Amino acid sequence: MRDITQIMIQGGGPVGLACAAWCLQKNPRLHLTLVDKNSLDDAALTEGDTRGIALSHGSKLLLNTIHAWPEDSRPIHQIHVSQAGRFGRALMTREELNQEALGHITRYHDIHLALRKALRKIANDSPHFQWLNEAPEEIESATCLVHAEGGLFKQQDWVESGRDYHQSALVGLVEVEKPSLNQAWERFTKEGPLALLPSHQGDRFLNLVWCSSPESAQTRLGMSDADFLTDLENTFGKRLGKFNQIQHRRVYELGLNYRKEITQGNEVWIGNSAQTLHPVAGQGLNLGLRDAYLLAEKLARYFAIEKNSSRESLELVLKEYADTRTLDRRVTIGITDFLARVFTSSLLPVQLARGFALSALQWLPPVKSALARQMMFGRR
Repeated sequence: MRDITQIMIQGGGPVGLACAAWCLQKNPRLHLTLVDKNSLDDAALTEGDTRGIALSHGSKLLLNTIHAWPEDSRPIHQIHVSQAGRFGRALMTREELNQEALGHITRYHDIHLALRKALRKIANDSPHFQWLNEAPEEIESATCLVHAEGGLFKQQDWVESGRDYHQSALVGLVEVEKPSLNQAWERFTKEGPLALLPSHQGDRFLNLVWCSSPESAQTRLGMSDADFLTDLENTFGKRLGKFNQIQHRRVYELGLNYRKEITQGNEVWIGNSAQTLHPVAGQGLNLGLRDAYLLAEKLARYFAIEKNSSRESLELVLKEYADTRTLDRRVTIGITDFLARVFTSSLLPVQLARGFALSALQWLPPVKSALARQMMFGRR
C-alpha cells in the first residue's frame, strides 16, 4: 500500500472499471487503487454473464473515448412500443433523430471484458495505479473513496429509498420465425413489460426480458420449452411469427433503490451503489456510466490542481459533482419508476390513458424526440 492513495474505487464491474479508466486517462499520475473481487485473469469472465444489456448511443460515445466499446454488439434502429389487448402504439426510428442508432445491445460479459482490456492499456501509462482483489487494511486512508459495487435488487446491503415492484424479470434468448432486423420490441402486458431485443447470436435470435409477478416468473421458469414458447407467443402476438426455441432462462427480482445523498464526507456512490432501476427503459447501466464519467472529470481535475488537498476542498468538489447529477438522476429514476408502475396497472381508466399516451407520443414528434434523447444521452 502506498503512503498516499488519492482515489480508491470499490467495485470492478463496468461502472467501477469505467470510472478508473476515465480518471487515469484524464490524469495518468493519479495515485488510484481499484478493488475488484474478480480475478485479474479474464478466464473466469469469458464465459460469464451472457444476459443482454442495453447501452444507449450516448454510452457508446462515452466508451469510445477510452476504446472500450464491445465489438460484439447489435444496434437498434427502431423501437416498437405497444400494449397487449389495448389500442395505442408508438414507433421510434433512428431517422427521426438523425442518429446512427437509438441504442445497442451487448452481453454483460462482453462490456465487462472490453472495459478490463481498456483499463489495462491505460494503466501502462499510469505508474501509481494498483488493481487489487481485496481491499487493503488502510482503506480509510484514501483521500477519496468511490463506492461502485452495487449488485442486484434485494441482493444489496442498503435500502434507503425506493420501491419493491413485486415483480421479477425472466430473461433468456429466443429464436423467432420472422425476424425484424435491428428492431426492439417493448410490449406492455397486464403483468408488466415484455421486451424483445437484438442479440449477438444472429438475426433470428432475440434477447427476452419478460417482467411479471414473481409467482408467474417462477411458473414460466419451470415450464417445458414447448409450453413456455406457446405462452410467450400468446402474450406477445404473431408479429414475429412462430417462436421456435428458448435458451438460458433465468429470473431476477426487480425493484428501485436509490440514495437521496450520493456523497458523504470524502465518500461518493455511483452506478448501482447509488441507484438500482427497473429494466423497463434499459437505463440502469447508462445512468451509471454517466455517473462514472462526470465523477472522473471532477476528480482528475481536482487532484491535478490540488497538490496539498484538504478534506474540506474535496468535500466541496464532491458536493459540486452531486449537484450536477441531481437532474439526470431525478429525471431518469422518475421516468423509469413511472413506466414500471403505470404499465402494470390493471385499472381500466389507466389502461385507456396508456393507449392515449402512446398514440399521442406517436403523433407529437417533439415529445417523442425529447423522450428518446433523454433515454439516449441523459442530462449531463
